[in-house]
Amino acid sequence: MEFKGADIITVKDFERPDLERIFALAHALEPYACGEKQSDVLKGKVLGNLFFEASTRTRLSFGTAFLRLGGGVETTVGVQFSSLSKGETLGDTITVIDGYVDVIVLRHPELGSARVAADVAKHPVINGGDGPGEHPSQALLDLYTIEKERGRIDDSHVTFVGDLRYGRTVHSLVELLTRYDGIHISLASPESLRLPRAMRKSLENKGIPFTETNDLKQAVKDADVLYCTRVQRERFEDPTEAARLVGAYVVDRELLVNHAKDDLTILHPLPRHGDLSEDVDDLPGAAYFRQAHNGIPVRMALFCLLMGVDSSFL
Repeated sequence: MEFKGADIITVKDFERPDLERIFALAHALEPYACGEKQSDVLKGKVLGNLFFEASTRTRLSFGTAFLRLGGGVETTVGVQFSSLSKGETLGDTITVIDGYVDVIVLRHPELGSARVAADVAKHPVINGGDGPGEHPSQALLDLYTIEKERGRIDDSHVTFVGDLRYGRTVHSLVELLTRYDGIHISLASPESLRLPRAMRKSLENKGIPFTETNDLKQAVKDADVLYCTRVQRERFEDPTEAARLVGAYVVDRELLVNHAKDDLTILHPLPRHGDLSEDVDDLPGAAYFRQAHNGIPVRMALFCLLMGVDSSFL
């Protein structure tokens, strides 16, 4: 992949060498990500952080990553505080903002919105989440975390638990896992929240073994990595259905101590809500807060690559 000037809309654009390049750069950037070292390689550049849907970690980590590299950040939060509330089209909004900044991160509730933005913008656009579609940078930091926590990604059994239908972080990570060897995937969810059929078909076509189960104990039994997700209540047309599903699958200490491997790595894109108990937090494999922190070096690496930064400063 040619990164300079590119858009990051879907993980389908990444091949394994691209991932390895991002992770190597992210590793080198870790001292800068935590402030141990300073850099101003993006001095004079401006990030447009356009978040038309709720966000904490993604919005702040993208902003922090850009600031750590010496750039500036302008942010819009919520449709109600933007011209979209006045009836302006997303395309018009992006066309205007594109003239103000050097790179755009967009989160929007509509599927395909990031592609719309990329089609009209001259500067790079990064998909920060497009409805139930994808969340590419989250999947990158998820993989980076697996590699850091376990030493490798190949030959991993990864179990996904929770809302696999609407969970865009799941959709992106499942796709990226197919770039690695010896991967086995387990899918545990209520029937109505199963991984979309097209994605299951894609796994079959790529020869990636996967199993589906309603039994949470069985799902965690042989897992190396457990990826938990909350019910995406904001995606449901019927809020009562979402409320009924919250808490359907709960990962807690009893489950993991009695049914999972001792070296299980536990991930969660956060926030959690009725799906991952706090009594798991002190287990050695509970990596979800470290996972969130890994978003800074990974997103710094993306900015450097997209903006053609000479990495000789490292």
